[in-house]
Amino acid sequence: MASPTRETPSKARAPRARQRRGEGQWALGYREPLNPNERSKKDDNPLNVRARIENIYAHRGFDAIDPGDLRGRFRWFGLYTQRKPGIDGGRTATLEPEELDDRYFMLRVRLDGGVLSTEQLSVLGEISQTHARDTADITDRQNIQYHWIQIEDVPTIWDKLEKAGMTTMEACGDSPRVILGSPVAGIAADEIIDGTPAIEEIKRRFIGDPRYANLPRKFKTAVSGLPDVAHEIHDVAFVGVNHPEHGPGFDVWVGGGLSTNPMIGQRLGAWVPRDEVPDVWEGVISVFRDYGYRRLRARARIKFLVKDWGAAKFRQVLEDEYLKRKLIDGPAPEVPAVPIDHVGVHRQVDGKFYVGAAPVAGRVSGGTLLAVAKAAERAGSQRVRLTPQQKLVVLDVPEAEIGGLQAELAELGLQSDPSPWRRGVMACTGLEFCKLAIVETKARAQQLVAELESRLADIQGELDTPVSVHLNGCPNSCARVQTADIGLKGQIVTDDDGKQVEGFQVHLGGGLGLDAGFGRKLRGHKVTATELTGYVERVVRAYIAGREPGERFPQWLLRADESVLQ
Repeated sequence: MASPTRETPSKARAPRARQRRGEGQWALGYREPLNPNERSKKDDNPLNVRARIENIYAHRGFDAIDPGDLRGRFRWFGLYTQRKPGIDGGRTATLEPEELDDRYFMLRVRLDGGVLSTEQLSVLGEISQTHARDTADITDRQNIQYHWIQIEDVPTIWDKLEKAGMTTMEACGDSPRVILGSPVAGIAADEIIDGTPAIEEIKRRFIGDPRYANLPRKFKTAVSGLPDVAHEIHDVAFVGVNHPEHGPGFDVWVGGGLSTNPMIGQRLGAWVPRDEVPDVWEGVISVFRDYGYRRLRARARIKFLVKDWGAAKFRQVLEDEYLKRKLIDGPAPEVPAVPIDHVGVHRQVDGKFYVGAAPVAGRVSGGTLLAVAKAAERAGSQRVRLTPQQKLVVLDVPEAEIGGLQAELAELGLQSDPSPWRRGVMACTGLEFCKLAIVETKARAQQLVAELESRLADIQGELDTPVSVHLNGCPNSCARVQTADIGLKGQIVTDDDGKQVEGFQVHLGGGLGLDAGFGRKLRGHKVTATELTGYVERVVRAYIAGREPGERFPQWLLRADESVLQ
């Protein structure tokens, strides 16, 4: 037998390529759960939790709730425990979930497309007053969000909602969440195509279907004949476009999202007729279900898969493995010159008008919802819409009734001719109720708007479009801080006296549409909560003083000296 020989350095074996760990993709054979969330979903389909809520927890109370249901499966029916009062933001990351949990719940009502009749709006108001201490927030997902909900009341609330044609099913969780749609679908003069039939068909066929109730993470959809639903930051979006040969249809985008790894969605370059949107939607969500990354929750959104694959491969897999046909190539949608928020008075295609009004950061109440329903009915309307900008729109208003409706809405704190600050502010739930939050947002937004209206009254008329200011209580960006003119991400910061206080990391110049992209994060620049109004005032005054004619805030920001942004 030949004696072993030692390799010379010149013939040394090349280092073996490091094998990439599996990402937990079902389609590649990784079916075993790789984290507690995946195990929980495998143990029991989350949709089954409704029966336990109705038959057990509503009768036995909060202490009877299984922890796996409480902090997991409840979300599939819109339920999260809210934050226990008195816990400051500096302790958010140091406490265990059970230490943060209050015995009350936040509850989201799923309102696809933000569609409401005045009768449904009245039901939402009554539920708020009876079961939620008069709380109600309009979210940037076109939902209504309640607080102070007791588990004992949940079956009664569901009964009231469902009798009125509403639901909380899959309002949260690793599921297909509420579908955003244009608040003025079917009535806007410049709408390319009405997406409502596609939204309704997706709801009918797929929402509540166990096949799509166990996704790697949440799945956000937008369908609109107008570019008014932030389509660039959705998991899948269908945007109205005219094909030169086939006419009105939808352009398909995939892989958008924000949070701590923001990404702009990618166009598949495919044109889809309206009646095929549900099938293509099913194909996209199936790709995500089967190929999505389930090993690490931080990489489980579809945007990471699209980033790794690219749009071309994603489209190929969608066509070859799921649709079993090729999609039609199509053009990109037009980009709006200014953001569309539907605030103000606008003529409909039928000659009537819609009136869009702005609460501050979506904060309303049950009493407000009831009063809006009555005001709309007095004006001859039976239809109301919620917007992706935390606003409210009354449809079908006769011209003669516009002034009276505007006056009634204004008395309720809903202004249809608001200041740029009221119009451009958004805020997440924040420290008041959210267990992830580090700072207060809703009350701070109210204060910020009032102070800016006073301090910037002299230049208010010089703003061609509102400068958007978005406040978020943590890094998760529920209020889209990266796509705001001035985005404020909540943090604990050190003030001039060396104390740890509430504050914000500043993002400047983000946007969608013409300015699609993420804000400029100034190196190490943070602002304390008490300094916030002064900081926003300084930056806005610098913009007004230094801009070129017609220059938008994000354009000016690209060339602004950092000294004027501090």
